[in-house]
Amino acid sequence: MSTTEVTTEENAKGAPQRPWRDRKRYLWPLATVMPAMPFLGAGLVSATGWAGWWWVGPMILFVILPGLDLVFGATDDNPPESERERLEADRYYRWVTYLFLPIQYASLVFCCWVWATWDLPWYSQLGLALTMGVVSGVAINTAHELGHKREDVERWLSKIALASSAYGHFYVEHNRGHHVRVATPEDPASSRLGEGFWTFLPRTVWGSLRSSWHLETKRRSKGSHTPFDHEILIAWAMTVVLFVALTVAFGPVVLPWLVLQAVVGFSLLEVVNYLEHYGLKRAKREDGRYERTDPRHSWNADHTVSNLLLYQLQRHSDHHANPLRRYQTLRHFEESPQLPSGYGSMIVVALFPPIWRAMMDRKVLAHYDGDVTLANIHPRKRERYLTRYART
Repeated sequence: MSTTEVTTEENAKGAPQRPWRDRKRYLWPLATVMPAMPFLGAGLVSATGWAGWWWVGPMILFVILPGLDLVFGATDDNPPESERERLEADRYYRWVTYLFLPIQYASLVFCCWVWATWDLPWYSQLGLALTMGVVSGVAINTAHELGHKREDVERWLSKIALASSAYGHFYVEHNRGHHVRVATPEDPASSRLGEGFWTFLPRTVWGSLRSSWHLETKRRSKGSHTPFDHEILIAWAMTVVLFVALTVAFGPVVLPWLVLQAVVGFSLLEVVNYLEHYGLKRAKREDGRYERTDPRHSWNADHTVSNLLLYQLQRHSDHHANPLRRYQTLRHFEESPQLPSGYGSMIVVALFPPIWRAMMDRKVLAHYDGDVTLANIHPRKRERYLTRYART
């Protein structure tokens, strides 16, 4: 009797089915490569004598990762919905994210030690700062995964992960602001059709800061609160304490590098925000409220390697439709608009607005079946887009 026949016969008899297995289960810890990049760079410099390895962070993010995405391609496989509860209860996946933080902070201390005690040329120190900046930027993604959860420990770990990038207000704005207003003109973190990244960056940085402060003030206006439960001030205090402690320990020489890596870190977050919702807009209902967020309102990228290293951040459509889902259960949807490549490649493209618009504007238009009026258009370019893409 063949294997197929045996399986069919067992199924017919109601034999218990094997539980679905996550084929990537033991690959998820590869995400810890990202916070370890300063150590990797130092090791490669020591082994080869080539100072260029101090720039290993940008190399991995913008060269190696896109290459691996090209080689291994994308995958649209989804875990069965019947397995969601079991997968999300499996604490192995949580510890994979928890492990990021001690490596992140070990890397930050290591970088300060190098800046303070090693006799490196300025370009090597700059490369190390950019590498640490990539770590802090990816740490915001880890904070993003942790900050959406209900458990207090994960929420506190989220705030700790944000301290190195001095972007603690992200915890408030992302959860209470961005997820409410995503893919609308009112959201500072949703980029608009025709809006270049360098125009978007100051708008989203200032807009997110202002929005988070407003949201926290509104929360504190209800009920009784003490000065010690102001979530934004607590987050900023954590950064101040961290930077002061490192400056005292290693000397003032490290402070400019700490500031630079923080700016690189939160800029990396914002360029990812730019990719994730470019030109997408939720329609308004008859009552004037926006329709519910669904998988059509975020750009997706199902590239296997990038998603392994970024806790499936690129399955952003499911995340916005179902914010409490843990990374191991996020799904691909056919109706989700797809980026041409993974985040590493698309970040580079976004830095050059004419190339970005040439690549992405037509995809936005195709997503709305040629009706540009459905897109979230940059106000200063609205007339130009309406004229250019007018339906006849």
